[in-house]
Amino acid sequence: MGVDLRPLLIKHEIELSSLSGKVLAIDAFNQLYMYLAVIRQPNGELLTDSKGQVTSHLSGLFYRTLNLIEFGIKPVFVFDGVAPAEKYATIEARTAAKDQAELKLKEAFEEEDFESAKKFAQRTMRLTKEMLAETKELISAMGLPWIQAPAEGEAQAAYLALKGYAWAAVSQDYDSLLFGAPRLIRNLTISTRKKGRVVKPELIDLTECLNVLGIDLEKLIELALLIGTDYNLGIEGIGPKTALKIVKEGKFSEYASKIPNADNLKQLFLNPLVTKDFELEWKRPNYEKIKELLVDRHDFSEERVKAALDRLAKKPIVDLNSFF
Repeated sequence: MGVDLRPLLIKHEIELSSLSGKVLAIDAFNQLYMYLAVIRQPNGELLTDSKGQVTSHLSGLFYRTLNLIEFGIKPVFVFDGVAPAEKYATIEARTAAKDQAELKLKEAFEEEDFESAKKFAQRTMRLTKEMLAETKELISAMGLPWIQAPAEGEAQAAYLALKGYAWAAVSQDYDSLLFGAPRLIRNLTISTRKKGRVVKPELIDLTECLNVLGIDLEKLIELALLIGTDYNLGIEGIGPKTALKIVKEGKFSEYASKIPNADNLKQLFLNPLVTKDFELEWKRPNYEKIKELLVDRHDFSEERVKAALDRLAKKPIVDLNSFF
């Protein structure tokens, strides 16, 4: 869900071709949940194999990441670790909402109301340990690196971009900016068409936004706490524009008492828990492993996977290791 900074940010539409040769730190959980939301059967159900195992996330990861590689982009995937205790209330609320949506989804299927089923199905997404393990397995088989963050994946992705290991963080949420990511890219792997319009990747430059807003990163974090983040609900009646006015006038302290543990929450963004113990290495894909995982294990079309692997062979990402 993340923080709603959308009304205040400057967004630039870009072409995928402009990202050629760049390393992008992708918030893996964010992308996987997106695949689970949009890659579905006509009646709203997830894609599954003959054993009933969900495959929507693997399909999205494989085919859409392949598209990035063809444009010369070097992805590195970052996975969430243990969420900070401050996020538990948000997690519990999301879990309760999913439980309720699953009940309504069951009712919609029983009534053959497939339009409602699609709506509720998108609210029931869950990532299992098995799904995450196979996701990492597929990423490695494709010759791409992944990092297990100790805490928030968005914080780790922001760290990679901030320290120059990556050019930008990639997520649909804006939280990476609060963690100091110098650049954020949205809409990187979604369908090129959405509700009848063409959707292009969107670039947000943190320095540009802060300069236009007339604030620094700490005030942006204060602004976010006023309107609500994954760690707090925000203050009722305060939206983005009002919050901006408050922090620009230096009045955040007047409202901080209404935000439980406000100082601690600021530190979660200013000094997030990240790992510095990682290596980024792009290798040649293991075609046999990809085939075993997708075709043999999960009933993907062998013809379609082979065609994709032929495309992958024409764009060996290891040739781009000279980027550094």
